[in-house]
Formats: sequence, C-alpha cells, structure tokens
Amino acid sequence: MSKWFKENAPVGPAALTDEFMRLKRGSVTRRHFLGVTGLGLAAAVLARQPGLFNSTAYAQEDLGSTMSLATWPNYHDPATFEAFTAATGVAVEVNVFGSNEEMLEKLKAGGMGWDLFVPTNYTISTYAGLGLIEPIDLSKVPNFDQKSENPRFTNEGIIDGKLYALPKNWGTTGIAVNSYKVKADVTSWKQFFEVAMTEADGRAMVHDYQLTTIGNALVSLGFSFNSVKPEELAKAEELLMRVKPHLYAVNSDYQPAMRANEAWMTMCWTNDGAQLNRDIPEIRFTLGTDGGEIWSDFYAVPTSAANRPAGYALLNFLMDPQNAVREHIANGAPTTDSRVIALLPSEITGNRIVYPDEAALTPLEFGAAVTLTDPARAELMARFKSA
Repeated sequence: MSKWFKENAPVGPAALTDEFMRLKRGSVTRRHFLGVTGLGLAAAVLARQPGLFNSTAYAQEDLGSTMSLATWPNYHDPATFEAFTAATGVAVEVNVFGSNEEMLEKLKAGGMGWDLFVPTNYTISTYAGLGLIEPIDLSKVPNFDQKSENPRFTNEGIIDGKLYALPKNWGTTGIAVNSYKVKADVTSWKQFFEVAMTEADGRAMVHDYQLTTIGNALVSLGFSFNSVKPEELAKAEELLMRVKPHLYAVNSDYQPAMRANEAWMTMCWTNDGAQLNRDIPEIRFTLGTDGGEIWSDFYAVPTSAANRPAGYALLNFLMDPQNAVREHIANGAPTTDSRVIALLPSEITGNRIVYPDEAALTPLEFGAAVTLTDPARAELMARFKSA
C-alpha cells in the first residue's frame, strides 16, 4: 500500500462515529469531517472521474440536475447526499414530514414532485392499492440483495407478490427522558402520561402523528396500540385531553427542544433516541414495558415521480452497504441488511437503544394498515390538536 493511500484512506467505523459526533457538537468543521472520513476525498475523485461510477443505474439514463426526497426529521446524514451529488451531479432536495398521514395526503394531491420517499411498513399496502407507488424495478437497483434482508422487518414491502418498497431500517417508538430534570423512572406509557401531568408538567412532548400519540395512549390504558374500537378510542381521547394542557408541544421534530432543555421528556423514535443519548448521555431512552410500536421504514418510488431515473440512482446508492453503513452510523436506527450489520462497529450493534433484546421487543406491535385511514382516529387527533 502506498504512503499516499495510507495517509488519505477513509477512517474506520468507530473513528467515523467519533468524528461525526465532533461535527454535531460543532467542534470541527464539515470540511474537516469530509476530509478525515474520506467522504471529501471520494467526492473529489468521483467529481473528476465520473466514469469511475459504473453502476448501470447511472450509466444508462440522463439523471438531470435535481431530485426530490420526502422523509422524516433527523433521518439522514447530509454527507450522504453530498457524496451522491459529487458522484452523479444530482442535487438532493429533502422534504421533511412528521406523519404518514401527511405524506399520504401530499401524494394524493399530486406528490409535490417527489422522486423517492420514506413510508412506514403499515402504509405500503394502502399506497399500492391507491396506485400511488410503483413496483420496484430491481434492474435499476443492483446494490440491493434480498437474501441479506431480515424478513421480519421487510415483508410488508411485498404486496400481492410484487416488491413495492425497499427497506431503509427498522426501529421502535419509546420514551426519551432527561434524567437530570426528571427523577421518576419512566418505563411505561402509563408512567409517561402520569409524569407529563406532574413532574414534567409543561415539559413533555407527544408526536404530531396519530399512530403513535393515540396508540401509546391506548397502550397506557391496557388496549392494543392499533385499536379502532369506539369505546377504547373514547377512553384514549379522555386521557389525551387531560394531558394536553400540561404538554410543552405536539411536534414530531422534538430533538431541538430536548437539546435545548426546553422539553424534558418526549415520545421518541429509535434513531432520535440514539442520537440524543450519544450527544447528551443524561437523555435516556427506554421502551414501554406495557407495549408500544415496532416499525420498519422503506424507500418507495411514487408513480408521480418527476425524475424517476435520479430517484432510482439515489435508491441504488443508498442500498450500497458501504454507503449504508455511514448512513446508519449517523442516523442511529437499526439496519435490516446483514451486509451492513457486518460493517457496523460493536458499540452500535451492542447498543440496546439501537438493538434491544427480544424481551424488550415482545410487547411491541407493528402498526396496522387500518389505522392510516380510520376516520375515528383521524378525527380524534384533530380534536386533540385543536383543543
């Protein structure tokens, strides 16, 4: 190996994690981060030598200059998109949403020109049934390997024998608590709502998302996360209306408030829990012992895609394990791909926030398709938000 390559080789996964956290804390510049991780070097080389990027997804079609991705808050490493732009010349416009219902309504209204978006497992059958997404053309995604995927988390991408979505990652919905501010040991959704009205009065947040906000209220009362039974929803509404005056906010983008100590407790997705805990260790993440949600997120191509070639190009880029491992280290959510797991450092695969043990997962439920379009749950959430 030449001296030049040794000095300029990308850092390993563990060092990449450290450098990423230094970037997030503001102690190094993005230029430094891209340089020491190898992303800047890779981007520069690829920009000068476009022929090095030999995937058929890039070589055969005009990708244009821009593409649009609809996704969730705090869900990607910006360096991923910078590297993709350097490799292809395509800039990625990122649109952030807080609920699957919001994504569905936008797509039904015309899709806003999205070329790729990130739906959750329980929504895919609805999207396919409405003709809003197209079956994936695997010839354009050579980096995807079905054999390396865990079917427990990926099967809902298949509808009537056709593959409509490729997995991004899976995760859970738990509770993040600033242990310096809240001394109660919050380990259940029942406790979450009790503490929101007492010790964390005015400092607790719930999602702007009916699936989790209503679902976790139901769980706290001993009901199914996915219930649509009128009498059970009525009891969940009663609880939520009692809690509402005590909340800091109803918002799915809760990291800023938690980081600023404006909020002390929140409903929290795995990736946010991992990011918050590694930056601010006093913010702890736990799963409800009484139940809650386990989920998988996917990438899907809308039938209304404005730049389908670029959408597939980004999808193929994201399915490359070498790119995916950086994305997962930054994002913090667990991967479905065994190829990526093999590349992750042990401090991530051994992190119980990211990869909880089976006992912690057992009480959790995957979201059910009926909850996406159930009018009773939609109306309940609207009343709760306007109260």
